[in-house]
This record gives sequence, structure tokens and C-alpha cells, in this order.
Amino acid sequence: MSELTVCALSVCIGGQTILRDLSLRFPPRAITAVLGPSGCGKSTLLTVLNRLCEETADCSVQGRVYLDGEDIFSMEPCLLRRRVGTVLQTPVLFPMSILGNVAFAPRRLGLRGQALEARVRTSLELAGLWPEVHQRLRQSPEHLSGGQKQRLCIARALAVEPEILLLDEPTSALDQVATAQVEASLLGLKRRMGVILVTHNPAQARRIADKVCLLRDGKCVYFGAADGSWGLS
Repeated sequence: MSELTVCALSVCIGGQTILRDLSLRFPPRAITAVLGPSGCGKSTLLTVLNRLCEETADCSVQGRVYLDGEDIFSMEPCLLRRRVGTVLQTPVLFPMSILGNVAFAPRRLGLRGQALEARVRTSLELAGLWPEVHQRLRQSPEHLSGGQKQRLCIARALAVEPEILLLDEPTSALDQVATAQVEASLLGLKRRMGVILVTHNPAQARRIADKVCLLRDGKCVYFGAADGSWGLS
């Protein structure tokens, strides 16, 4: 299974140092929660792991990130982002049906017919959404709840069969029930891939994470078991 390794990573944006000399190994088939106060570099770290940082003006990156031993900065960005999927904090859905959202990327990759239908169903099942939407796939997703929309975004990311999934505070705007549904989906996904989850919630990390990366002032001050020993309440 695939893993990401970060070596001596430093990031500056607009002359300000955001991340400082990070060296981390994100294990495969595990959930790693990235914790820390606002502004410590959590989201910036995710943007480096899929090279979205390159879309930020005045962003300078030093160090190396390896995906299964291959330097991600030598890879074609689109290929990298197929292998390392991303789900944002706020669900952003395409103006098309539930089916269209999940099928969008596989169609662009040439998938058609029964193979495309199977990919859509598998992605929705992995996201824990299939039982709730399978009879209304051709309807707009606008009527879905916040938690369902977030799981639809997860399904859309899974539709290109990534090896690693990045999530930036995916439950921060959800209620307790919806949060539990998303967490259950993530626990199922870790059997297939590595999951890297940015969260402000230490309790969430204790519930579902295998490892915790704690950042402060752009530095990693703890990387280890998600048992609460990192010192946050």
C-alpha cells in the first residue's frame, strides 16, 4: 500500500514561514490526524502533499515529499492528484446530478457503460452513501443534507481510485449525527488506503485516528499514537 514521506519540508508564503523542517512518514492503511492551533500550517501541509500549493502566489517550498519513493515534485500534477485525492472543508458540488458528480472524473478518464456504473456504485458504497441515494442518482444533490453532501464529495474523490485521501476538516460544519456518519466512512476507507485528516477536534482524533501529527508554529512537536498523549484536552 502507498505511503507519503516528508523530508525536511519548509514552506514560505509571501515571505512568511508557514512550515519549518518537517520530516514525517504517513503510514498506509491508517488514519493520521493532523492537529494544532489555527495558523500552525495544517492546511498548508495538505496543499503541499497534492501540490495545490503551486497555485498560491509567492509560495516557496523546500525539501522533498515522496509517494512510494518517487518525488512528487517530479510527477505530472494531474497524475499525482489522481493518486492523492482531496476533500475540502466545505462541500463543493458540481451543478449536475448525484450520478454526474461521482462519474465526472472517471468519464474524463474514458470509463463508460457498466464499468462506469460499477465505479459509481463502489465509490458511493465506500463513502457510506449508496443506501441513501441509489434510487435518486439522477436527481440534483442540492436536496441532500450537509453530511450527505460531504460524503458525496468523498465518493467523488474515491471515483478515481486514489491511493491516499486528504481531508481538510471535513466535519467542522456538521452536526453530531452527520459527523459520526463521515467518521464511519473514513474508518472503512483505511482498510484500502492511507487517510490524512486535518481536524481541530482532539476528541475526533482519539475516536478514529491511528496516528496524530501535532503542529505548533509550523513545527511537528508530536507524531505518534492517537491515545491522547500529545497533551491536548
